[in-house]
Amino acid sequence: MPTTSAERVFHAIPVPATAESLYNRSYFYVGGEYVDAESGDGQRIFTGQMYVEQLTPAGGVKHPWPIVFIQGGGQTGTNFLNTPDGRKGWASWLLDQGYTVYLLDQISRGRSSYHPSTGPTITYTAELAEKRWTACRDFQLWPEAALHTQWPGSGRVGDPVFDAYYASTVPSLRDYSVEQTLMQTAGASLLDRIGPAVLATHSQGGTHGWLWADVRPELVKAIVAIEPSGPPFQSTIVKDATVKLYGITDIPMSYDPPADATIDGQAPLQTHEQPALNGRTCILQQEPARRLKNLSKIPVLLETGEASSHASYDEFTVRFLRQAGVNVKHLKLADEGVHGNGHLQFLEKNNLEIIEMLEKWIKTIE
Repeated sequence: MPTTSAERVFHAIPVPATAESLYNRSYFYVGGEYVDAESGDGQRIFTGQMYVEQLTPAGGVKHPWPIVFIQGGGQTGTNFLNTPDGRKGWASWLLDQGYTVYLLDQISRGRSSYHPSTGPTITYTAELAEKRWTACRDFQLWPEAALHTQWPGSGRVGDPVFDAYYASTVPSLRDYSVEQTLMQTAGASLLDRIGPAVLATHSQGGTHGWLWADVRPELVKAIVAIEPSGPPFQSTIVKDATVKLYGITDIPMSYDPPADATIDGQAPLQTHEQPALNGRTCILQQEPARRLKNLSKIPVLLETGEASSHASYDEFTVRFLRQAGVNVKHLKLADEGVHGNGHLQFLEKNNLEIIEMLEKWIKTIE
């Protein structure tokens, strides 16, 4: 049979001769409900479910809590298994260390079947991926982009590593409020099923970490937030997305005193702007600030790469969390001598150096 163009792309990638991780694999679905089919004749379909894959180290579990990865926009759980140039990914490395790992596909994405009732989707273009994540040094849309050196390859369309990465991109729900509501319900069901866990979130998936911990604080032992969606009360990519009315989420969180839903145009949280050295505006709560009461006892590690667009505003998310009573440590890779990383650190050349640093922190809370 003739070789397809997609096969040629993947076969062109040199795969290093590294040992495979040995693990047992199973999967299941959580969340979802039966709804009437579009036929209108009383038949039903199932929608709103979330695919979850469980990977257990074959050599035995050596740590008390599993790691649950929640990926960012346009991605699936596969992005944590290995890199687009064939190297070992974060989930595979953690399996080698004796962790049980859970990978999921967010609702209406990947193996979590999409249904139109959940609303329209958006797909990130290859050009947006080049500019913001893989070849940001070529475009320099923010000052730190000039420092980006860790993407494996040119990061441009036609490069086999970029093409392999972009082939994994899938549509995501456009309405963040709908997405967060569905994901919070499914996340609560997942934690009820598997028990206490560490949540490792990335980018847009960061909102789900906050929301899952809010409804199941006793089951979230820690949150590792890799450049979570931010800055507070703002959106940076999807121009018509709703502003985060609850600071770090679009749907309600458990504040003390309570932050009521918008009434007569009044926002649930009163805010003020604070000047920042990098030219951006940091938006925080007015004092006295409401506290995120369910997150206050959960340790959080928020990590930022040197060359990412998040380098200029993750500090605002840290300030917001601390103001709300959250115990958060800000790990800036550059401060630890790890340089050149963009937003997709788990796919970059030094990905294992980074996960080793993150795992070192996770062990401190065991």
